[in-house]
Parts: sequence; structure tokens; C-alpha cells
Amino acid sequence: MKAWQFLGNGKPLTLNDVDDPTPAPGWVVVTVKGTGLCHTDVAFVDGAIPSSLMSHIPMTIGHEVAGVVSAVGEGVAGLAAGDRVGVRSGADGAGWAYHGGFAEYMAAPAHHVVRAPDGIPFSHLAVGGDAGMIAYHAVAARAGVGDDTRVGIIGLGGLGCSGLQIATMLGAEVYAAEPRTELHARALAWGARDVFDGPEAFAGLDLDVIVDFAGFGSTVAAAVASVRAEGSVVLVGAGEAAATINTMLLVMNKVSLLGHQGANDEDLRAYWDFVDRGLDPVVTEIGFDEIADGLDRLRRHEVVGRLVAVLDETG
Repeated sequence: MKAWQFLGNGKPLTLNDVDDPTPAPGWVVVTVKGTGLCHTDVAFVDGAIPSSLMSHIPMTIGHEVAGVVSAVGEGVAGLAAGDRVGVRSGADGAGWAYHGGFAEYMAAPAHHVVRAPDGIPFSHLAVGGDAGMIAYHAVAARAGVGDDTRVGIIGLGGLGCSGLQIATMLGAEVYAAEPRTELHARALAWGARDVFDGPEAFAGLDLDVIVDFAGFGSTVAAAVASVRAEGSVVLVGAGEAAATINTMLLVMNKVSLLGHQGANDEDLRAYWDFVDRGLDPVVTEIGFDEIADGLDRLRRHEVVGRLVAVLDETG
């Protein structure tokens, strides 16, 4: 089969012929139907994330994956050939610990594979395996957003666009900060009360919680400075490795600064439920042979929402 493989930091992604996978005990093989492209993939190729974090090289990357189970290994229960599924991402998951979804087929541990509902396109299911479930957990669980929570969302990228919609669908009063003004009308259509160029404008809004999907030094500092006293800032993005914040404000206002990474099966199912209820994951579909070009588009910041390579939407 064909697979796009990572050969090392600073080396171009390469389309190789590799053996079809077979299921080990406790594993399943998935026929890939849709696979999302992520800035993490770009970071590995460009060297911003060291290749030492991968279990082996060459590595077929791609960690947002949906498809159909084609083979089941010994001892697997609850999954069968023909099931529509998504694959849950993580540091122990696809594209990190074992070969990922930039391929025609992939093998995954059964406990990373979640049966998916009918009626949702594979491209939308794939997004749930990383961006979607993390956005859901950050907003609903980590930030505790519910009815009448006053929420600030920083960054309307692949996670933030879902995070904003989840917050509004949970009944929150939502404000957004996004420098790309072309996204402001879309944010308002999703239910945001107002949209600003930067999070400094959140000051005075008495926000209970701010979820920062960007994670730059300036955004973290602005969030800490503008959330209400005894409010919370949930940091999801990692646009920069360090931030300088006003620790006096943090202490005097008793602000909680919380980091967030990862999600679980329940979060993935919950995200798919939001998609089924009308959440728009903002997907642009491309072909399998366009994956390397798609990473270039991410690198140039030309993508709104998520790019998903679709191999076949049938099944």
C-alpha cells in the first residue's frame, strides 16, 4: 500500500510503498477513509518537535483518523469488520507510537478505536479524533462551561472554531478573539456575542473563564489580566514555549491557570454528538495525493479549520 512517511526532522514527507498491516492480538486494522492534517505533523517535519518522541522511524504520521474496520485480531471484543470507527489520538497513539493514518490502511490497538455513528461524513469523524475531542474536553470538562457561563475563546483555528460552537451550544455567553478578521462574521453566526482582534479587549467583560487555543505569550498574559477575579484560564494551545504573566494579578485576583492536553472516548463520542446536532467542524477536503501539499498550506497559515484527506467516503 501507499503511505506518507516521516523520515526525520527537516526531511520532506515521502510517499512510500509499504506492507499492508495485519492485526496483532488486541489490535484491529482500519481501512482509512479520512485523515486529518495537523500543525503537529508540520512541527515534526520542520523539527519543532523532536523525532525522538516517536517510537520508530520511518513513521507513517497522521493522528486524526476515521474509517472502517477491515480485520480484527485475536481477543478483540466489541469491534467487527465493517464497523465505522474513529481512532483516538494521543502521545501513545497513531503517528507517535505506531503507524498512523496517512496511508490506505492502519493497525491500531482496539482500545484506541471507537465505534462511530452513522450519518456523519468520515472527514468530520476524523476531526473528532484530535481537534474535536480536545476542544470538547477543554470547554465542557476542564473549563466547566454550562448555562450562562461567560466565556472568552482565544483563537479560531482547528480547535477554537469547534470550542466556540460547543460553548454556545452548552448555553454559555461567548466572546471570541481572533486576529483574522475574515473569521469574525463566522464566529458571530456561530453565536458569539462579540468578536475582537485580540484578547486584550476581554478586559471589563467579567468573564468567568477564558479558553486559550492559541497559547502565545501575549495571549496567555492577556487572558490572566482580563478574566474576572477568581476566574479561570484554560491553556490548550502551545504557540510559544514560554509566557510572561503578571503574577501580582494572578495572586491578588486568585486566578486559576490550568493547562489542558488530551481527551478520552467519552469526549470523542460527545464531540460527534455535537456534530450530529449541527456543529460545523470547518473541514476542507483534499485528496490522498495532496497530503504533502496540504502540510505546506498549514505551514503558510492558509487553512481555516481543518484539512482532511479523504480516501473514500463510501462505507
